[in-house]
Amino acid sequence: MNTNGPSFTSPYSFTAPSGSYNPLTNSDGATPFGGLVLSGNVLYGTAATGGSSGYGTVFKVETTGLGFTTLHSFTNGLDGANPSAGLVLSGNTLYGTAAYGGRWGNGTVFAISTTGLGFTNLHSFTARSASPPYFNKDGANPSAGLILSGATLYGTAAYGGGSGNGTVFAINTIGPGFTNLYSFTAIDPEIGTNSDGANPQAGLILSGNTLYGTALAGGQGGSGTVFALRLSPPNPIPLSIKSISRALVLTWSDPTFSLQAAPTVTGAYTNVPGAASPYTNVIAGSRMFFRLKQ
Repeated sequence: MNTNGPSFTSPYSFTAPSGSYNPLTNSDGATPFGGLVLSGNVLYGTAATGGSSGYGTVFKVETTGLGFTTLHSFTNGLDGANPSAGLVLSGNTLYGTAAYGGRWGNGTVFAISTTGLGFTNLHSFTARSASPPYFNKDGANPSAGLILSGATLYGTAAYGGGSGNGTVFAINTIGPGFTNLYSFTAIDPEIGTNSDGANPQAGLILSGNTLYGTALAGGQGGSGTVFALRLSPPNPIPLSIKSISRALVLTWSDPTFSLQAAPTVTGAYTNVPGAASPYTNVIAGSRMFFRLKQ
């Protein structure tokens, strides 16, 4: 819709699902709850239901409504089921959450390329206890989208965790490394209150080393909270330097860090053009100091 008045358009309408039982299926998805992410003239999003198995889809469509493509249809297997949040895009990779499915039925964090290839289950939320408070170690049923900082995704799970009331979590995009950053505490069963909140169902924002978010329930009034979670300082990434003949070979493990150089240890550091690990620097002229920066 134009900002200066009418001209509302619907670039794409999802097709009617079919079948005589749930889940109902179609080719493209149905009931899109999450927002969209835009790259060039292409929109990427999720539909919570529909698709070839009836458990939702990841899709892309041009802003004109042309070129609709179903990138993935969820199966309610290891990939997950019912994605109800939007996606985050980094390079040519989309990251998102599915509220259900996965190895234990409690949802997943996933990655998929913008072409629809290379779908990866980054994490399956683990089984919960069979009786209240239905706890586990990592959380369950993520219904919110993710945010990305460097190589780390941050998100919330609405249930599970140490008291069954949800978690804030982090997961590394370039290798194993799921971390439960915080489990919301138990609620007083009579008055529905606690100190921190319960059941976070929205995404997070990151400022400096602090995450901010909301929890649907709990808190001192039993009506939810706004919370802040300060992150621990990241572990330093080692920079290995070896001398070989008249050259230095520098290596580091995390490609999201850039190699910088300066003529003095307290000087103005600038990125070394084209530097990637391993990087060879021929020894010539005056001394040089190196560091990594994300």
